[in-house]
Amino acid sequence: MKLDVTTLDGGIAGAIELDEAIFGLEPRADLIQRYVRWQLAARQAGTHKSLGRSEIARTGKKVYRQKGTGGARHGSARAPQYRGGGKAFGPVVRSHAHDLPKKVRQLALKHALSAKARAQTLVVLDDARTADPKTKALKEQFGKLGLSNALVIGGTEIDTNFRLAARNIPNVDVLPVQGINVYDILRRDTLVLTKAAVDALEARFK
Repeated sequence: MKLDVTTLDGGIAGAIELDEAIFGLEPRADLIQRYVRWQLAARQAGTHKSLGRSEIARTGKKVYRQKGTGGARHGSARAPQYRGGGKAFGPVVRSHAHDLPKKVRQLALKHALSAKARAQTLVVLDDARTADPKTKALKEQFGKLGLSNALVIGGTEIDTNFRLAARNIPNVDVLPVQGINVYDILRRDTLVLTKAAVDALEARFK
C-alpha cells in the first residue's frame, strides 16, 4: 500500500510504502471491541462503595420480641430492609481490570490501523515539528490539511514546540509512538502518523 507523505504546509514530500501485514488487513470489529473493553476496564477507578450491615453504626439488639406481636420476625435494625440499614450486595472497592493476551492486543492494534487506512482517514506526515510554539499557526496548518479531529502519532520523542502548540487545539491529540492505542485511534476521525512513527510500528511488529 502506497501513500503520499505530506508536510505541515500541505505540500508533498514523496511517498511511502506501508506494510500490508499492518495496514492492509480486513478489519475485525470483534478484536477491536475486545481491546477497547480491556482498555476502558483498566481505566475504571473502582472506588464505588456502599455500607454493608456489618459497617452500620446502629444497635444489633433485637427490635422487638419474636412472638406475640402479630408482626414479622425481625432481628437487628442494621438489616437491609430497614431505613438506614446496610445495603445488601452493594458495590465494593475493586479493580475492573481483566487480562487480554498480548497477541490479541497486537492484532487489534493492526486491525485499528488497517481500518483507518481502508477508510482513507490515514495521513502520513514528513515530520511533526514547528519553529515556534504558536497554536494559531499550527491550527492554520491543520486547516490546510483538513485536520479538525485528529490523533497525531509522532516518534519516540515529541517535538516540544509542536506539543505546546497542539495542546490547546480542541479535538486534536498528540502521542509518542509508544503510547499508540486502539481507543484513541477510534475516537478521532483522522489518524496522522509521522514517518518516524511508521518506521517504529513496522519495526515493532516484525
